[in-house]
Amino acid sequence: MHISEVLLRPTITEKSTLLQEVGQYTFVIAPRANKTMVKQAVQENFNVTVLSVNITRNHGKRKRYGPRYKKQPDVKKAVVTLQAGDRIELIEGL
Repeated sequence: MHISEVLLRPTITEKSTLLQEVGQYTFVIAPRANKTMVKQAVQENFNVTVLSVNITRNHGKRKRYGPRYKKQPDVKKAVVTLQAGDRIELIEGL
């Protein structure tokens, strides 16, 4: 998997905005990505130093549409902790 395919998009929520003040940023990542790939992708794309990466997998919920059930897609997220003083400017103004 290429480094540019690891990070899909940043997550912009109330909780992730509060985490930015502490130096932690959240991203939706590719399902096959691991911690090492996420760390390399963030360091190369944003020129920052990554201290740690935590990954979680959220399974999609089943929704009922009349007599049928459909499953929403699974989502894999990463919380990246940066070195003190480093910031990712792409997300700052949101």
